[in-house]
Amino acid sequence: MMGGCCGGFGWYGAYGSWSWIINLVFSLLVFGGLIWLVVWAVRRMTSASGPGFSGLGGGSSAAREILQARYARGEITREEYQQMLDDLNR
Repeated sequence: MMGGCCGGFGWYGAYGSWSWIINLVFSLLVFGGLIWLVVWAVRRMTSASGPGFSGLGGGSSAAREILQARYARGEITREEYQQMLDDLNR
């Protein structure tokens, strides 16, 4: 019988004593990728309920704030502001 144990690669396999380091790095990359994916998914799902989300009901206050900011910056006239504010109150 040639090669003895482990198919001729010795006790440490084909990569020698470095195999445990390669395995550790690969495992850390896989687990790190999974953790990153979960964090990304949670952030993506919860960002829809964060600031500026109109949702069901509660969006008119954000729209008023945007309208007030545009009026304050001079982007719209007083008449346009009043008309848009009336539209929001309907």
